[in-house]
Amino acid sequence: MEACSLARTIGLWSLPIHPRMFFSTVFRVLPKLLGLPPSLMKKFLKIKHEHIHPPHMEIEVGGSPELPHELLVDIFALLEIPDLKRASSVCSSWRSAYTSLCNLGLYKRPQTPCLLYTSEYAGESVAFLYSLAEKRSYKLTLPDPPIHTRYLIGSTNGWLVTADERSEMHLLNPITCQQIALPSVITIEHVTPIFDEAGALSKYHYSRHTGSPRLSRFCSDQPSILALAELRSYLHEKAFVFYDAYAGGHIVVLIHSPYGQLSFARLGDDKWTWLSQHSFFHDCIYKDGLLYAVTSQGKILAFNLRGPVVTTELIMDITKDFTYENIYIAQAPCGGLLQVWRTQETSEYVEDADPATYLTNTANIKIFKVDTMAEKLVGIDSLDGHVLLLGLNQTLYLSVEEYPHLKANHVYFTDDCELYLFGCQNNRRDIGIYDLANNTCEELSPQLWSNWPNPIWITPSLTRL
Repeated sequence: MEACSLARTIGLWSLPIHPRMFFSTVFRVLPKLLGLPPSLMKKFLKIKHEHIHPPHMEIEVGGSPELPHELLVDIFALLEIPDLKRASSVCSSWRSAYTSLCNLGLYKRPQTPCLLYTSEYAGESVAFLYSLAEKRSYKLTLPDPPIHTRYLIGSTNGWLVTADERSEMHLLNPITCQQIALPSVITIEHVTPIFDEAGALSKYHYSRHTGSPRLSRFCSDQPSILALAELRSYLHEKAFVFYDAYAGGHIVVLIHSPYGQLSFARLGDDKWTWLSQHSFFHDCIYKDGLLYAVTSQGKILAFNLRGPVVTTELIMDITKDFTYENIYIAQAPCGGLLQVWRTQETSEYVEDADPATYLTNTANIKIFKVDTMAEKLVGIDSLDGHVLLLGLNQTLYLSVEEYPHLKANHVYFTDDCELYLFGCQNNRRDIGIYDLANNTCEELSPQLWSNWPNPIWITPSLTRL
């Protein structure tokens, strides 16, 4: 488990910025906290601003009135994490308030999702957060192995799931820099290590068997031999980190090849547990102590992972014959389930053409309520003041009342097509915003990101595991 130093934490947000921005935010929320009349606040702000003139946040803010520590903690609890992290670097008293906020577990403010991406113009350990709230990017310096060398295979509750150059997986919180190694990939049912004469791991055997007799007829009897870095292009598909309140711990769930199978591990486990009887999964959520997983044909299964034996319940049977869409599952505010079908169009294949000209684009998104009583899907045309975020992240269904910087009745999407991502790593990514009212797409921003590693949605978090 690795955490970044204080110096590194401050360095994550070392963009030039004027402290006036922080004071402006602070005093915007003071009337609400103190119950002060506007006239008195204006007078106080006038005095305050007369003492603010330093050009960078790294220098001490001297000569300004000190706010009580407890009041600063209350104010900081209202800031989004990018502002909070930068505020913590202004001076020692603000750093102290930030530390108290984190250590006491008082920071509960909902965070607007960001796009995490890398840039070819930055170092190998540097990533960026593009804030949907502020429409600007923040620089992050992350622990080894370098983020540019990893595959980004999942994002849940502020945590990335990555695969390194040995195809081993880690959890990484890009805000706190805490990092946790997951059970070795050689403990997954389909992977066997190959050692050289010196006893060092050199390659992997990768098997394509399944627990389904029907599918086993089509599986090759001979495992493939893959280089250490090569396995992740064949095995890893999508990963999640869920909190199990009943067990008081976290569960990591991996959708992996062959055939979109499921394995899981609790933090602290030394191996992965294979759920062998089902395949072709696209997405998962964790709800009311159960793991809900949807297949490429819209079938939904619920797994109870708590007992000594995993039990399975069929929630919705197959709803479609064809599997050309990406399928997602989300929890609606009422507690029900949604299915989302995303269709992507690909450019026409031209022999001998530059591979970079092969592109995919989101063409259509359909949303359905899951009616478990009638055992059918009910199409809906509007999200009623909500938004969706799709990609390799856990699918998010958010209220614009709680996240006012997001566009109601829109879907924010990133690339998650396995074949396109791993087969065309340097091609333009399919990232944008889909308007459900008129079925059109718009750019998220002028392209800031490198095409690889693939950009991914993440909700910043200060949570430590």
